[in-house]
Amino acid sequence: MKRNVLLCLFALFVMSSVKGQNNKASDTLNYLSSVKKELKLKYPSNRTINLIFHGHSVPSGYWHNSEVHTLDSYPHIVLEKLKDIYPYAVVNVITTSIGGEDSEHGQLRFAKDVLPYKPDVIFIDYALNDLGMGLERSKIAWSKMIEEALKENIKVILITPSPDQRVNILEPNNELSLHAEQIRQLAAQFHVGLADPFVAFQKVMQKEGSVKAYMSHVNHPNRKGHEIIADEIMKWFVTKE
Repeated sequence: MKRNVLLCLFALFVMSSVKGQNNKASDTLNYLSSVKKELKLKYPSNRTINLIFHGHSVPSGYWHNSEVHTLDSYPHIVLEKLKDIYPYAVVNVITTSIGGEDSEHGQLRFAKDVLPYKPDVIFIDYALNDLGMGLERSKIAWSKMIEEALKENIKVILITPSPDQRVNILEPNNELSLHAEQIRQLAAQFHVGLADPFVAFQKVMQKEGSVKAYMSHVNHPNRKGHEIIADEIMKWFVTKE
């Protein structure tokens, strides 16, 4: 009897371990290995790599007073950093983001505005604007975009939100943290990539007491804030060397 109980407990442990292994976001070293391999190629063996940034005003580069600082936004900072690592690569950074848009509207135009570019990687960033419609509707829209991309064998990186200074991001269960956690769960569910600047901004908040120095507007980062997001994305382009 005792032996049977031990066997049952062991079986439950194995099942839970396997379940945990199958419910994780992809790892930063290997998920984009095929893309990184192509980024290293030299002419004439190389080709253009298309990176699509789909989302709202933050990847679009909006600052205060509706100014658009394209070259100080994280998609273009990522391009700068990529060129430091991959000097022979031809990389297109394409923003299909629209200021003020939420994920439901982004999903509706996903097939028309994103997929025709034949992206190698799609980055999705909508959480800030999804606060108004809630977690359930947001999850449906994000899931549909992920599924559409995976159907075309496109790599996907989900991005947790940057701050909104009207929200205390250190408060337990604040609305932004709930969306950030849902994004992490979606990355695990679909085995896609996750860039988590929300945690990085929380660390800034803990250390400095405020994220104001990283913001150009109540909910738009400045160059320093965009650097934080870009650094989290760049973790996916690290190499073994």
